[in-house]
Amino acid sequence: MNKVYLSIGTNIGDREQNLKLALQQLEGKTDVSVKAISSIYETAPVGYVDQPAFLNIALLIETSHSALEMLQICQFVENELGRVREIRWGPRIIDLDILLYNNDNIEVENLIVPHPRMFERAFVLVPLLEIADGYESPQLEMAKFSLESMNLVAEGITKWKTINSADEFL
Repeated sequence: MNKVYLSIGTNIGDREQNLKLALQQLEGKTDVSVKAISSIYETAPVGYVDQPAFLNIALLIETSHSALEMLQICQFVENELGRVREIRWGPRIIDLDILLYNNDNIEVENLIVPHPRMFERAFVLVPLLEIADGYESPQLEMAKFSLESMNLVAEGITKWKTINSADEFL
């Protein structure tokens, strides 16, 4: 089975419900099993800052799907939940990103893994490292190193709600 780490974010509407709906959609897919979910973190917007704060989580998924199939699944979930792409880094009802796929380095037209900006973003690294405890990879070691150099207060990230399992969250 493939280990896939995802980042999910939302800042439009009922943000917590958006995260739950995305999780339900993923769990409803064949050969997608959510093994871990992070706490929910509230984060300041990055890039385009004139928008509401985001809620972010990370998931560990085990799947038999390829990385490109997982990308299609993530995009399907975004579309099902009404994602509209108008402003780069702008407000969104839901955003699913593949952070890591096993220990693979992938660079194709539609997908780059590890996610190209994950090492610069505390809102990705904090939830990711919360659920990656005990799983070693070069990418996670780099993530730990990157996070150590960040000021989380300055990055605008705070724990919003502790989550212990996907079942508890839903």
